[in-house]
Amino acid sequence: MPPAFVYRITKYDPADRDEHGSYRGAEEAVSDCGPVEAAYLEAISAFAEAAGTDRLEIREPFVTGHVHLGAQPAVEGHGLSGLFPADLAGYHDGAEVSLKVALELIRVMLREQGAWCRLEAGDVFAVHVGWDQYVYVGSDRPCADAVARTRELGLFVEPMEASPYAAEPEVTEAAGEGFWASVRTELAARRGLLLEETHVVNATRWHRLTAESLDAVRAGIGPRALLAVWPDLEPDVGAVLAALPSEWHVEFVWETKDGTIRDVTVDETEYQELAALVADARAARALSLYADERDPLLQAALPDSDGVLRARW
Repeated sequence: MPPAFVYRITKYDPADRDEHGSYRGAEEAVSDCGPVEAAYLEAISAFAEAAGTDRLEIREPFVTGHVHLGAQPAVEGHGLSGLFPADLAGYHDGAEVSLKVALELIRVMLREQGAWCRLEAGDVFAVHVGWDQYVYVGSDRPCADAVARTRELGLFVEPMEASPYAAEPEVTEAAGEGFWASVRTELAARRGLLLEETHVVNATRWHRLTAESLDAVRAGIGPRALLAVWPDLEPDVGAVLAALPSEWHVEFVWETKDGTIRDVTVDETEYQELAALVADARAARALSLYADERDPLLQAALPDSDGVLRARW
């Protein structure tokens, strides 16, 4: 259940909104990386303190991908350098962080540096950073002192029915023993499969599966990862390239000569460069990026160690 009390925190004076609620004032829709940003962080800290929360869970983490959604350019490392290792260990759904680290993640999101996630403490507290410096905090209590403190800081706080960034779960299956039994059945029929492991959105890892490698791959999958099983890569890379659609974007997955599996998103204007990039590929497959056409053999999300599915892909 989402928090009962939700507030929108912004630097935008409600008096400068039109009849549709759109802001028409002079404030820019980017972080000042200075006193206003600091006010946001102090206000969120006040709400967390009022809710009795000093640790938060990372939920549905993103990093920069083919399309960067933000007015500011993404930075190297997605803004996470110094907070998490380069391989993003510890940055995954369900990872618990201190309020101090959570505030730094909020700073990254306010600056639109590349990473994004929800930050939540069960039904007690939540912070969602939206577009254009809009921040939504939710609590299981009214937090009157935090509301007053936010106004003292020069920000505007407005009660809301709900956060527009509240999660909308879609996954219907947990990757339990039944899922892995189905994978083994597919392997017996096909001898090889391609596993797409999304432990962080836009940080997908790919694995070629065989009956012999399955257990080792399974042991290394990241917490709460979304898993999709596809037919194996095709050894005739030339044929895969020749069959690419004449328009629109596709995701091209290939195995390099050293056994690394890579992927890239391209459109029809980039096919020549793609052919040069994959000239020494061992095998490849093109996958549609359109939901109606993206139909894996199997899909499920990894449950926690107690068998409960908490991921909200």
